[in-house]
Amino acid sequence: MTDQSPKAPRKLRCAIYTRKSSDEGLEQEFNSLHAQREACEAYIASQRSEGWVALREQYDDGGISGGTLDRPALNQLLEDIEDGLIDVVVVYKIDRLSRSLMDFSKLVEIFDRNNVTFISVTQSFNTTTSMGRLTLNILLSFAQFEREVTAERIRDKVAASRKKGMWMGGCVPHGYDVKNRKLVINPEEAKAVRQVFERFIQLGSASLLARELRAEGFQTKRGILTDKGYIYRILKNRVYLGEAVHKGTSYPGEHEAIIDQDLWDKVRAIMQRSPRERRNNSRGRAPALLKGLVFTTSGVSMTPSGTLKGNRWYRYYVSMDKIKDRDVVDDGAPKRLSADTLESAVLSQIRKVLRAPETAVHALAGLKTLSASIDERDVVAALQDFDTLWEKLFPLEQARIAQLLISRVTVTARGLVIDIRTEAIGGVIQDLITPAKEEAA
Repeated sequence: MTDQSPKAPRKLRCAIYTRKSSDEGLEQEFNSLHAQREACEAYIASQRSEGWVALREQYDDGGISGGTLDRPALNQLLEDIEDGLIDVVVVYKIDRLSRSLMDFSKLVEIFDRNNVTFISVTQSFNTTTSMGRLTLNILLSFAQFEREVTAERIRDKVAASRKKGMWMGGCVPHGYDVKNRKLVINPEEAKAVRQVFERFIQLGSASLLARELRAEGFQTKRGILTDKGYIYRILKNRVYLGEAVHKGTSYPGEHEAIIDQDLWDKVRAIMQRSPRERRNNSRGRAPALLKGLVFTTSGVSMTPSGTLKGNRWYRYYVSMDKIKDRDVVDDGAPKRLSADTLESAVLSQIRKVLRAPETAVHALAGLKTLSASIDERDVVAALQDFDTLWEKLFPLEQARIAQLLISRVTVTARGLVIDIRTEAIGGVIQDLITPAKEEAA
């Protein structure tokens, strides 16, 4: 006898995907994501006779825009589809899955490749038919149009608000706090901002200023030690004049100014000069690296000196015999040397000594007598990365370390004789490591 009972429908595993662009209201006991899931579950239950079964896994993206595919729950959903774990994707509305027509076409391609059907509870169509695809594209076009119009409205509102001098959010400038959606002066930070402008006028160099401020522990709003880029952002920000800027145009702001126009104009005048010209001028203000360390073969000191030719500052180390015009026997050794050439030669010799294998051994031995907790890897890294650590130091600190490492530089007819205090290397390395650790922390 033949069994005439109808065959049970094939079980279809249904994944419910929910999304909400903002995180507003997500803390509520019953929020928008719950409402979307409830509607999708009810729809799946109505198709139970067709073998539809809702999966327990929840694919919820709360507080994430539909304008991007970079969403955690969506990515997990796509991975499960590729693994063959899903037959149907159910959403409340099409734009919950994507607001971009191009992005959605990529998703549909993935669905088709894995024989997955896409269903929208409030918009009846089936992506397996040509009519369903047409309907889908029409709905997505309107969703994308709505998104672009909304973005235009937001941009227009921001522009109108900025013209009225209102603060419209973003990174809060150093020197201000935000209260009731308005910029309010932070007295302590405002004082630091004024010092940045005033000190830049004195130094004429953002690099020197950044090194000086780092040594003083000057930090950004995020608690990070400042750098040259942060200094430039402060110096170029017209918000400190009490202005609001939108797309390059300034408007009177609602907030109070921290600096006056005169201070701003002085900084602008300096910054309009070329970086090379400002760098050359600032070099004359930097301390001489080898002051008191350079001597002639006869034991006469060579003192730092300089001259301004046009807009450029030239630095030298000059023998006191030449400065005082003394009558001495010419031994063939130069009586005046370019400071840049001399200092570069000395630093090159220091680098060579520090990178020698035996230097690491001596440095470690000396450091262990100072601190038993010293990490050997930190010492080796500091020796190998001396150039990077050296560049982070401001000029006064570089000169101090040079005084510790070098006992004497003698200028002879054949070249330089550089005496390095190898016993001081351990202490210098410890000085270099400590600021790096504090900055990393």
